[in-house]
Amino acid sequence: MSAPVGSGPYRVGAVKPGASVTLTRNPDYWGRDLPINRGLWNFDEIRLDFYREANGQFEAFKRGLYDFRVENEPLRWHDGYDFPAAKDGQVVRDTIRTGMPQPSEFLVFNTRRPVFSDIRVRQALTLLFDFEWINRNYFFGLYSRSASYFAGSELSAYERPAKAHEQELLKPFASHIAPDILDGSYRLPVTDGSGRDRATLRSALTLLSEAGYDLDGAVLRQRSTKAPLVFEILVTTRDQERIALAYSRDLKRAGIEATVRAVDPVQFDQRRLGYDFDMIQNRWDQSLSPGNEQSFYWGSEAADIQGTRNYMGARDGAIDAMIAELLRARDRATFVSAVRALDRALMSGFYAIPVFNAGEQWIARWNRIERPEATALVGYLPESWWQRPDSQPK
Repeated sequence: MSAPVGSGPYRVGAVKPGASVTLTRNPDYWGRDLPINRGLWNFDEIRLDFYREANGQFEAFKRGLYDFRVENEPLRWHDGYDFPAAKDGQVVRDTIRTGMPQPSEFLVFNTRRPVFSDIRVRQALTLLFDFEWINRNYFFGLYSRSASYFAGSELSAYERPAKAHEQELLKPFASHIAPDILDGSYRLPVTDGSGRDRATLRSALTLLSEAGYDLDGAVLRQRSTKAPLVFEILVTTRDQERIALAYSRDLKRAGIEATVRAVDPVQFDQRRLGYDFDMIQNRWDQSLSPGNEQSFYWGSEAADIQGTRNYMGARDGAIDAMIAELLRARDRATFVSAVRALDRALMSGFYAIPVFNAGEQWIARWNRIERPEATALVGYLPESWWQRPDSQPK
C-alpha cells in the first residue's frame, strides 16, 4: 500500500482500500509550464471511487456523489437518464465521435477446428447473423456495424476502393483477396430485421451446399459423412450469452446446432488462451499507429503459440506480408496503404463475424464540470476539463 514513485502532475494522497484513491496536484511537477500542458491538469484534487456493482454505481451518480461517468450500457443510455437532475440540465449527456478505430466486437471462428476450415462455411455463418434484429431489440438501434478491423478510421478499407499502392502490395496475393473487398463494393449482409429473413437463409444454404452440406429434414449434414454441423459458442458475460443465444436461434433455422456454454471468467481465459473453443466473442483494440502487435494478433507464427491473440488461427501469407509492409513504412501515406491492405486480407478471410461497432463515446457529467468545445481525436479527455467557477466545491 505504499504510494508509487512518480514524476507526473499528481501525487497519491489518501487511500481507502477498496473504496477510493485520492490524487493531489503536485506543485513541483516538472512539466507544469510546458506549452504542451497548457489547459491541462486543472483540478487540485481528483478522487477515484470504487463500486462493487454497476447499478449501485449509477445510483451514486444520480445522487451527485461523483462528477462524471462513461456509459457503456445501451439500455441505460437509452432510457436510464430520466431522473430529475438530468431533466433540469444539472446532468449533461455528451455523445462524442472520435477519429480512432471504433471498439468492435466479433464472433471469432477458431479455424483450427475442422468445422470452420472451409471459408464458405464461415461466409454462410456470417450471412446468418441477424444484426438488424439484435441491434433493434438489444441495443435500441444505437450501434452500427463494419467488417473492418479498424472501423471508423482512416485505416479502414471497408467501403473504400483500393488505391494504386494497395493494389501493388496485394498483387502477389490476388487469389487471397476477394474482388469486391478490393474494389470497396463489399457490404455486410443486411436482413429485414424480422429474425426470419428468408433471402439470407437461402444464400447461406447455397454456400453450405457448395461446401458439402445438405439439409436432412431439419438437420444440416455433411454430404459424405452425414455428420451434423454442430459447434459450441463459449461465453462469459450475460451480454455475450444473449447475443450467442439469439445467433443460435438463427442458425437453427438452417439446421445448424450451436450450443451456448457459459463459464466463469477464469475458465474462459484459460480456454481462450489455449484455443480450446469453437467460437468466442472478442474485441481487438486498435490505435491509429498499429505496429508489431499485429503479428501477435493475426500472424501465422502466432497461430501456433498459445497465449497470443490470434484466436482465429489465421495462417495467411498475405496477412504476414502486409504486417511486414506496415512495419517498414516510413511515411504516413505508405503506412495507411499497408494497413488498409492488411484490413482487406483479414476481411477476405472471413475469420470473424462483426457483431457491432461502438461508433460513439457516451459520457454523462454534472454541469459543475465543464469541458472544451473542441473534442480531441481520441475523444473525451478529463485532464482538459475544469470546475465551473461559480459551483461550490464538494
